[in-house]
Amino acid sequence: MQELILGKTKLKSHVILAPMAGVTDLPFRKIVREFGDFLMFSEMVASQAVIRNVKRTHKMMDNADDPLTSVQIVGADPKVMADAAKLSYDLGAKFLDINMGCPVKKIVKSDAGSALMKDEKLAAKIIESVVNAVPIPVSLKMRLGWDMDHKNAPNIAKIAEDLGIKMITVHGRTRSQLYSGKANWSDIRKVKEIVKIPVIVNGDIVDVETAKQALEESNADGLMIGRGSLGRPLILKEIDEFLKTGNVPNICISNQQKFEIARKHLNYMLEFYEERTAIKMSRKVLMYYCHGTRNAAKLRQEITTIDSADEIFGLIDRIFSN
Repeated sequence: MQELILGKTKLKSHVILAPMAGVTDLPFRKIVREFGDFLMFSEMVASQAVIRNVKRTHKMMDNADDPLTSVQIVGADPKVMADAAKLSYDLGAKFLDINMGCPVKKIVKSDAGSALMKDEKLAAKIIESVVNAVPIPVSLKMRLGWDMDHKNAPNIAKIAEDLGIKMITVHGRTRSQLYSGKANWSDIRKVKEIVKIPVIVNGDIVDVETAKQALEESNADGLMIGRGSLGRPLILKEIDEFLKTGNVPNICISNQQKFEIARKHLNYMLEFYEERTAIKMSRKVLMYYCHGTRNAAKLRQEITTIDSADEIFGLIDRIFSN
């Protein structure tokens, strides 16, 4: 594959970790970082909360000065988005990303996220304001369009390129699909055909086979892994090795390795958050790690009752000792 370049930075991998609300916090990114030099995205942060100096929002941006971490901002006001971009840069961000793909009702109701795909003029104003606000590369993440009758991703991609966007990621669904059905990777090829900047394919990439198929159908320059990494941070390394060597890697994870990864992840959470918050959030994380293990349904029920750090680690011991 050809080199993947974001601005002036040559990325060492064509595999990218997607921004996921409530998932790609600093503890998760630290785990993924241990497996390779992947470009990673922070959780989506609201532009209004950034400029209001909301403590929780700034914590979501923590470690933004990692040389391969991009901060993703969302909003519908060009000036507020520009101000949030400046503040993110001042806090150490090396890359910024504009969210035009989030399908969540709360975001869409505020005319942000994927709702911006319905208003190309406003989308252009936001892109222009953010790009002009900071001296670092700005990328864009979007969907195919609002619905099946309005798949205007190629139009917005061209506008974005002309206004200075350095990379575009396209999730292969429309907003109306949410996460139902199957991602349409072939439609992303239409975006790739109209712009010269890197195009990244996203959606339903969960293993080497789907990664290969997504790249073939989209002709994209790289791929972004989202939900496929939940409880499986090594998936990025597996796909990266395949893309670099052409061989399907034989990465066999033992129960001991799973135990070590899960334990380290939860230790990072306890270091990063207040204990009560870490324990609450760890329930979801453990759900991901116990997927596919023996008695998973029973374990998930147990996980919901966890109330202390000792209980967390005791349960991890039992999950991976079988």
